Amino acid sequence: MMESVKLTEESMQLISQFESITGAGSRDCVEDNRNDRLIFVINPGEMGLAIGRQGASIKRASEIMGKRIEVVEYSSDPEQFIRNCFLPAQVTSISITRDDDDQEVAVVDVREEDRGIAIGKEGKNIFKAKRLAERLHNISDVQLAPFD
Repeated sequence: MMESVKLTEESMQLISQFESITGAGSRDCVEDNRNDRLIFVINPGEMGLAIGRQGASIKRASEIMGKRIEVVEYSSDPEQFIRNCFLPAQVTSISITRDDDDQEVAVVDVREEDRGIAIGKEGKNIFKAKRLAERLHNISDVQLAPFD
């Protein structure tokens, strides 16, 4: 069940600006003011365009838009999408289950050495995964699996 993301006028302007700078199509934009960044969800296969040669496109977009920019490649498969959210951390497994309130929850397992990357400074990467999984796949929470 894919619900359409409701974009604010501001998000639509940001997406349009990003697309005109990079040439990559974007289907969502999240403003993360806590971490002073914009996160764009890029159409599948357009990651190279979004980043550009040696990062030139994303750097230019970042300078013009005045914020750090992160990009995540969209996938209609929730598991693949969540994997994309955690890159470059390597996800070893994902299980999506329902909690007591019948909400979908994704539990993500990453290699132990990638755990810091997966969480990110002050939890910003896990925050990104939670926000995007909820917006694009209606998954209410994303958690890292505990280590044994």
